[in-house]
Amino acid sequence: QVQLVESGGGLVQAGGSLRLSCAASGSSFSISAMGWYRQAPGKQRELVAAITNTGRTKYADSVKGRFTVSRDNAKTVYLQMNSLKPEDTAVYYCNAGYGLYYPSNYWGQGTQVTVSS
Repeated sequence: QVQLVESGGGLVQAGGSLRLSCAASGSSFSISAMGWYRQAPGKQRELVAAITNTGRTKYADSVKGRFTVSRDNAKTVYLQMNSLKPEDTAVYYCNAGYGLYYPSNYWGQGTQVTVSS
């Protein structure tokens, strides 16, 4: 079992920044990557960014150049979001997975990010 806990969401004006954190605990030895997804109302959940245990990264085209995924150890991952836009408004979820990027069934509870115009 893997437990994931996100934090760092909130309300920010367009052009502002937020940093999300995801802390993993439990039996995470089999997990080789972590991903950030988001889901806006009425839309499908989409992959925003992912990072492997070796530091390889992947980004959605819509966030390239604005978002940065990083990790400080094997169990904590961050998503630095700069130049936020209203269309970035969504619930952001952390996922523990494989490669770049295959999700597992391990999800965090989600954190709301709201960008006002």
